[in-house]
Amino acid sequence: MSNYSLFGLVLVPLVGSLIVFAIPRANGLLAKQVALFFSLATLVYTVVLAIKFDDKGPRFQDTMSWTWVRSFGVHIAFGVDGIALVLVLMAVILVPTVILASWNSFDSREDAEEDSDVGRSVPTFFGLILLLEFFMVGVFTATDVFLFYVFFEAMLVPMYFIIGSFGGPRRQYAAMKFFLYSLVGGLLMLASVIGLYVSSGKSTFAFSELIGSVPSGTTQKLLFLGFFIAFAIKAPLVPFHTWLPDAGAEAPAGGAALLVGVLDKVGTFGFLRYCLPLFPGASRYFAPTILILSVVGILYAAFLAIGQRDMKRLVAYTSVAHFGFIGLGIFAFTTQGGTGAVLYMVNHGLSTGVLFIVVGLLVARGKSRQVSDYGGAAKVVPLLSGAFLLAGLSALALPGMSTFISEFLVLVGTFTRHKGLAVLATTGIILAALYVLILYQRTMQGTMNEKVRKFRDLNVRESFAVAPLIALIVFLGVYPKPITDMINPAVKYTLHDIHQTDPTPKYGTAAGGIK
Repeated sequence: MSNYSLFGLVLVPLVGSLIVFAIPRANGLLAKQVALFFSLATLVYTVVLAIKFDDKGPRFQDTMSWTWVRSFGVHIAFGVDGIALVLVLMAVILVPTVILASWNSFDSREDAEEDSDVGRSVPTFFGLILLLEFFMVGVFTATDVFLFYVFFEAMLVPMYFIIGSFGGPRRQYAAMKFFLYSLVGGLLMLASVIGLYVSSGKSTFAFSELIGSVPSGTTQKLLFLGFFIAFAIKAPLVPFHTWLPDAGAEAPAGGAALLVGVLDKVGTFGFLRYCLPLFPGASRYFAPTILILSVVGILYAAFLAIGQRDMKRLVAYTSVAHFGFIGLGIFAFTTQGGTGAVLYMVNHGLSTGVLFIVVGLLVARGKSRQVSDYGGAAKVVPLLSGAFLLAGLSALALPGMSTFISEFLVLVGTFTRHKGLAVLATTGIILAALYVLILYQRTMQGTMNEKVRKFRDLNVRESFAVAPLIALIVFLGVYPKPITDMINPAVKYTLHDIHQTDPTPKYGTAAGGIK
């Protein structure tokens, strides 16, 4: 019997976006209020579903399936396991904070005069945010591979317009680069989706029925690569990352928070949900190469971040390094590594989301993304400075912050199988401390820049946008159990799909003795 809870959840932001798009351009305040209402309604709806979720129950819960294209076995099918549910939670938490943080970003008289010919209207921006939320919820909850592909590709459209119409000076270049990279990955994935349908012999796109249906060998490896490259571009994993610094830097702060905080997680989610269970033999075959790429990404992106002078590009490069940790945890094939990777996705979304928002608020005051244009700001804007510091400490995985738990689990899970790679990845923690603390010191400490004297501190609305994310980061850093309890069973199912178990300890016995 179908459960329509998830279908309702997917529809809420879609209905909201259509209403916001219909609001006249001159009534921007109403558009913002309606968008905030629907984003909060989606958040409450998701929290209710999370409370009802049984971590000891079936793998997929709240499932429903309608026949869409009968002749090809395509269904409108939704369901959530622990991995999908926590990522949906992360997405719907970020959207209302982005709306609050972007409240006055596009309705100043200067913006209206400058951009009246390109449609930078307030209802358009907030309608695009809700439309993007609809696709984000859909892509994480779809349990039909073809439906997942539709959501995967459709996400490009609202984000393309968010970057291209509302971004920085080089917004059109960044938007086109983002679109072309993602489109190439999507075409590779489409070819692999068709190949999966043909080679499985199942005449269906239902995920649960396709597990274990693709024969081992060259076909499975080729199909794996099609999916993997599409997800690696989306993540992005080095060397497929070059679109992200431009898109992250030119996107408006709220758009960048959703781009790096949520959309990029679709790539790492795809590794776990589709690459591993559907192509277990190929996953094991390519895992050593992917692990090496992950470690290279951690170190390479960290060094590039240290040398950046553009604050938003710096944050974008830190995310490339963090995605290396997530890839490491996924392809280590251990329960600790997998759980740590999923937890890292959630915590990175919160951490990078608040970091992009805080940087965006600072840039809005200083009208510059260059680190050298700031200095001594903590003396004038102590609340903004404090939020910047906490967001930065979260980015470098300070103990007590949620990202520390994620990073620790990933490294421990990797060390049990690949000691050398885990040791190399650990050096990324030192580099993270460098690029975060240098950024904070140069913008918030030291000699005060004259332009900083006129800055205003966080107002009530901006505080409400930032405070919930920081509170969650601290809470999950102290007590991550509610999230890990949901994640663990789904990770174990995934490891079972690829016929992997945790390594047996070399020392000790069940009774605690020594072998």
